[in-house]
Amino acid sequence: MTSPFEALLPSTERALLHRVAVAQSEGRAPSFVGAVARDGKMVWSGARSCVDGHDPDADTQYRIGSLTKVFTAVLVMRLRDEGLLDLNDPLEKHLSGTGVGEVTIAQLLGHSAGLAAEAPGPWWERTPGTVRPELADVLGEEAFRHPVGRHFHYSNPGYTLLGSLVETVRGVSWEEALRGEILEPLGLTRTSVQPVAPHAGGWAVHPWADVMLPEPSEDLGLMAPAGQLWSTAEDLCRFAGFLAQGDDRVLGAASVAEMRTPAVAPGAGDKEGGYGLGVQLLRWDDRMLVGHTGSLPGFVACLWVSVEDGIAAVTLANATSGPSMAAVAGELVQIVAEAEPRFPEPWRPLPEAEVDRELLELTGPWYWGTQVFGLRLGPDRSVTLEPLRGPGRRATFRALPEGGWVGLNGYYLGETLRAVRRSDGSVSHLDLGSFVFTREPYEQSDAVPGGVDEAGWRGL
Repeated sequence: MTSPFEALLPSTERALLHRVAVAQSEGRAPSFVGAVARDGKMVWSGARSCVDGHDPDADTQYRIGSLTKVFTAVLVMRLRDEGLLDLNDPLEKHLSGTGVGEVTIAQLLGHSAGLAAEAPGPWWERTPGTVRPELADVLGEEAFRHPVGRHFHYSNPGYTLLGSLVETVRGVSWEEALRGEILEPLGLTRTSVQPVAPHAGGWAVHPWADVMLPEPSEDLGLMAPAGQLWSTAEDLCRFAGFLAQGDDRVLGAASVAEMRTPAVAPGAGDKEGGYGLGVQLLRWDDRMLVGHTGSLPGFVACLWVSVEDGIAAVTLANATSGPSMAAVAGELVQIVAEAEPRFPEPWRPLPEAEVDRELLELTGPWYWGTQVFGLRLGPDRSVTLEPLRGPGRRATFRALPEGGWVGLNGYYLGETLRAVRRSDGSVSHLDLGSFVFTREPYEQSDAVPGGVDEAGWRGL
């Protein structure tokens, strides 16, 4: 039986189609496709076209440009998870002779390697890859624009290097690795390096007149890992589910979550939320969106996922510029999230096996100096420490096999939390990276570093 929550409400579908129609009209795009997925399954798609009666659909291929970078990043993360490289390795360790080998793999993934944004020579997106047959042709004589590791500076040549890295370590072409390691396992049958019918043609629309011009569609050669792919709204909705949840056949949930974690801060003047390991991050009102935008002559695209809402949106258009793809995709997510908010899972008590009396003893209020925090017990013996009044540092901690916990987020990411006990077994205090949390604020009997004034608390 079909769940009533698998299909969107008619009013929601109308709002989505209206947004797509406005985007196609105001953006002056020959065609525009939008799609929405919930929990990895496409639940709506709609399209508008300048040709009456011939709208594309969710199975029509469009070129997705820099969305390709997410796929390339996944291939690199797979190599890391298999122990074939470390993200902190210098490129030179695995791919020699580039002249930029001091940059690390992580810096390339997060665009902090300091490399130029584009390849030298003729406009690489509108010329064949044969113009740049070697990596030296992609990097040029002056590859760097910034000190290594100091700034976020988007770099297409950087992802060319990552594609070549994949080929060197795997011993197969980037395309072969992509097909066997991502596309086939995830069932992305309509994502390909070259266009496969039905596909849209790329167009440039005149900025001052309602006329258009066909754009060339070039094979990018060595730069393919930065922007070559063609895909469909339906395939990208399926890929969005992978970006939210992971898939052990490709990349586990922990590694995908690592990709979604900011690797570098946004550049000066950027309004985005930063960049992870191969994915863009965007703060859209009160929700964080992860994914990527893409463009090549004749095409613009965007994929955003709100992991918290379980909602993804895809936008595809066949125009060199015009439609605001990132904004429209963000609004599609917002429309569904606000009109049909996700039902929370029913509250359930912890399994009896996870109820530890010693852990229960640690829950409740703790004081760091005079600031009060609350410690809450979570699943799998995890704990959350958060301020109970005013601003402060909140973090969740994973239990360690040897005892104690390690921070999973925020200021305390990677820091150790432990309960310090007295000789009689009772809890004296919590130690968090040398910060002491006590049951009472500055009690004489507590282990407060520096001691407590003997006169105690006093009035004016």
